[in-house]
Amino acid sequence: MKNVLIVLVLLFATSVKADVQEDVINAFRTGNSKTLATFFTSSIELNLPGTEGMFSKAQAEGILRDFFSKNQCKSLSMVHQGTSKDGAKYSILNLITNTGNYRVYFFLKKDGESFLVKELRIESER
Repeated sequence: MKNVLIVLVLLFATSVKADVQEDVINAFRTGNSKTLATFFTSSIELNLPGTEGMFSKAQAEGILRDFFSKNQCKSLSMVHQGTSKDGAKYSILNLITNTGNYRVYFFLKKDGESFLVKELRIESER
């Protein structure tokens, strides 16, 4: 019984960590900047067409709200996910919007027991 409990705890812990990437992807799919910002570190490196730099969580949320208001998601697909040698997680997505196609990169850094987005890039594929 004890072994079963340990396995369940480990499975739950693994699924919680994996869910952050999925939650970030779902926030992109729905264009929900507020939900997306809940997964940001306190300051985030943000690179979008016309905007680049380090921003607070609130500033980044506003920038993304503006981006999503002008670029509604038509489809979003996973290109690649992985883990770097230092344990950071990353995802690369193809985002097709009503105004054009974009490549999205986001990097997750371990913060305590969870992972948070430390860098987000959205590059135009025109």
